[in-house]
Amino acid sequence: MMKKTILVACGAGIATSTVVCERVENLVKENGVQAEVFQCKITEISSLQDRADLIVSTTILPTTYHIPALRATPYITGIGMEELDQKILDHLKGKYALGIK
Repeated sequence: MMKKTILVACGAGIATSTVVCERVENLVKENGVQAEVFQCKITEISSLQDRADLIVSTTILPTTYHIPALRATPYITGIGMEELDQKILDHLKGKYALGIK
């Protein structure tokens, strides 16, 4: 599997994205997925999306992007974290691209 790139974004690129970034970094490491996780501001996504495979955002995105985007609310609230973990892994492993859910 090729190395994947994940953008973890929040409004300022500091607070909630730090929590989510750590969770996503641990998730990919524990599941043997080769991935780089980059923390950024929501406003930076447009300029970074061409070099990324997935967006994980702590807030509502202002527009749509040409790569998949997931809301990281479960990582902030603690509700539904395992389901979000699985969605992230499925996207990175290409299961959604293959029509597998």
